[in-house]
Amino acid sequence: MLIVETIAKIRRAHLVRGKSIKAIARELRVSRKAVRRVLRTGQTEFRYEREVQPRPKLGRWREGLDGLLAENAGKSVRERLTLIRLFEELRGLGYDGGYDAVRRYARSWEKARGAAGAAAFVPLSFAPGEAYQFDWSHEVVVLAGVTTTVKVAQVRLCHSRMPYVRAYPRESQEMVFDAHDRAFAFFRGACTRGIYDNMKTAVEAVLVGKDRVFNRRFAQMCAHYLVEPVACTPAAGWEKGQVENQVGMVRERFFTPRLRFRSYEELNGWLADRCVAHAKAFGHPEIAEATVWSVFEAERAHLVPYAGRFDGFHAVQASVSKTCLVRFDNNKYSVMARAVGRPVEIRAYADRIVIRQDGEIVGEHARRFGRQQTAYDPWHYVPVLARKPGAFRNGAPFKDWVLPGAIERVRRRLAGSHDGDRQMVDILGAVLSDGLVAVEAACAAAAKDDVFSSDVILNILARAREPEPPPTVLTPMSLALGHAPLADCGRYDALRRAG
Repeated sequence: MLIVETIAKIRRAHLVRGKSIKAIARELRVSRKAVRRVLRTGQTEFRYEREVQPRPKLGRWREGLDGLLAENAGKSVRERLTLIRLFEELRGLGYDGGYDAVRRYARSWEKARGAAGAAAFVPLSFAPGEAYQFDWSHEVVVLAGVTTTVKVAQVRLCHSRMPYVRAYPRESQEMVFDAHDRAFAFFRGACTRGIYDNMKTAVEAVLVGKDRVFNRRFAQMCAHYLVEPVACTPAAGWEKGQVENQVGMVRERFFTPRLRFRSYEELNGWLADRCVAHAKAFGHPEIAEATVWSVFEAERAHLVPYAGRFDGFHAVQASVSKTCLVRFDNNKYSVMARAVGRPVEIRAYADRIVIRQDGEIVGEHARRFGRQQTAYDPWHYVPVLARKPGAFRNGAPFKDWVLPGAIERVRRRLAGSHDGDRQMVDILGAVLSDGLVAVEAACAAAAKDDVFSSDVILNILARAREPEPPPTVLTPMSLALGHAPLADCGRYDALRRAG
């Protein structure tokens, strides 16, 4: 194969200096056939391309290797096998060739597949406040010393490219509601359009084209924030390419190396700070000499004003057990004793559980995300203690129960007496009618006199409930008598004689 320099020498020798083909071949030590080819074609470069690649060992294994490569390409990135593993799989099927042949074929297969899948796209442009994009990603962090896979809600304003990310234990609907509220509060407003994929927490049915049946609660949330939801075409991630790119950026810049925090609160506070720092440090991809933060500050004036928190909960019906417990998400939560025997509505928020019956709250707890955990509120069981005072000592809700200072002092003093449990139950029962502040004040007053008795404490509460005596009215000096009247019973005798 002639190199480019030799071809140039042949052309100059014949076309400029007028040398013959025979002289050029002798001088450059090439064949006259090669010289004639250069002069006749007029080309300045020749390339050799093999029409058929012989694969004596791999030839009959091509179909099997194609199947392995296609199956491997369909897996997620973390589950894909390396080429050496694919080679070992092929050897297990009977292939006796070398690894280099498999490697070269796999490279050419990937190149051909990439060329076949390549597509052209139209760049998109968004006006300020026009749209945002939402998506989820899974990241690995260390929380309280435990390696945990967290679900990260990703929101991105399409015009300014301002990001917002927040981590959650789940991708459930109440987490979606909380993520939107946190993001809109962070942005101080919302866009007129939200772009989503077809996640089950938002879309109930995919119809023809862009038509979707959105979840009723999700539609309520969008109506609250004045957002028009738009769902992408299935398997068309480029329709929300900005947030797809943000997922990779956040994984590389925020979650690498692996983050370590004590709680979700600390992690999310750090992530919000990182979003601001990133926006201030990086330039906008379309507006020259402007940072993402500066464009975002200009876009704020075009956002729909923040409408306040949406009451974003997921509601389910549940029954109350005889131990005043309801079950939700593999955990149990206590309710007031009077709720036993009738169904309740559990409203699950991102961070708490609210239990209602007949429109009234009968229980509220911080949400648990483990399994087989029980959240007790000891005050829910105080009315039961009036009938079963012995349960106060060994009852599960009362273990490690820390009472307010003065009440706890009375509890410790009564623990040694034979009827201490009964007296303590009477004192705690007074909290339901008089309030915790009043009972604590009565316990403090009794302890001040070194008297620890339920009778004394209840007496103090009773006196406190008595109405105050009316104030004394002072007689003005102008109405005061000059001479005090004297009692004279003889006047009645005079009246009788006169009659």
